[in-house]
Amino acid sequence: MSIANTGQMKRRPTHPGEMLREDFMRDYGLSVAELATDVGVSRQSINELLRERRAVTPEMALRLGRLFGNSPEFWLNAQRAVDLWDAAQSIMKDLARIKPLGVV
Repeated sequence: MSIANTGQMKRRPTHPGEMLREDFMRDYGLSVAELATDVGVSRQSINELLRERRAVTPEMALRLGRLFGNSPEFWLNAQRAVDLWDAAQSIMKDLARIKPLGVV
């Protein structure tokens, strides 16, 4: 048995880079250089993530989760929401043509 998800989000979910930039870095008073050093990656990697030009990878999720004391799943779920929304937008017409199966 499944429950239909009829409530489609009207706006793009918040990118984890925006969350990192607007919430975490501000709250902890971190610069790009400090964050990069703390998680052990290049400033370019962090900068691309903050500009929403790079996705959170499982490795980055582990690093951010460790640094901020939350779970890697938090970061990956935020990225997954963005990825699914983007994919749905790009194939919206194709999805509309697919008829859901009914219970036999």
